[in-house]
Amino acid sequence: MADRESINFKLPKPLAEALRAAAKERNTTATNLVIQGLHHVLGAVDGVETDVETHLHQIESSLEEKFEAKLEAITTRLAQLEGAMMMLQRNQNTARKPRSAYSNYHSGQSPQLKPHKEEDLAWRLGTSADNLRSKQQSLNAQDFVRWCQDRDPSKVAWQYDSKDGLYHPVK
Repeated sequence: MADRESINFKLPKPLAEALRAAAKERNTTATNLVIQGLHHVLGAVDGVETDVETHLHQIESSLEEKFEAKLEAITTRLAQLEGAMMMLQRNQNTARKPRSAYSNYHSGQSPQLKPHKEEDLAWRLGTSADNLRSKQQSLNAQDFVRWCQDRDPSKVAWQYDSKDGLYHPVK
C-alpha cells in the first residue's frame, strides 16, 4: 500500500454524516470511500495501488455504462419493431379499403403524406418516441426539421404543430 498523507478538509455536515453511514453500511472506512471516489474521478494515478474494493467499483462502473448503452440500443430497436408492427397492421387495414394512394394516383391526384402521431413518426425515423420528443423540445425548429429529414428514408422534412399535436411533412 502506498504511503498515506493526512489532508484536512471540511465537508458539509450532511455529506460527512452520509459518508460515515455509507462506510458503516459497506463495512469499510470513510477514507476508503473517499479514495474510491477520487479513483473514479481521477482514474489511475501512478504510484497508487487500488485495493480490491476500489478495483471492483471501477469494474462495476464500467459494466454499468456498457449495460446502459446496450439497454438504450435495445429500447430503440424495440421501438422500431413496434412501429413496424403498427405500420404492417395499418397497411393491412388500408389494403381492405377501396380508396388508397394508388386510386388517387390513377385519378390524377398525387399521393399526399399525412401528418403523423409521435409514435408513427418515431418509427419512420428509426428512433424512439422519447428521443423524437426530446429532439423536438431541445432543437430549434429549423434544426429539428433538418434532423428529421436526415433520418427519413424518403428525405421528407417534418415539423411539429403544437395546435394538433401532430408532425406534418414540410412542403
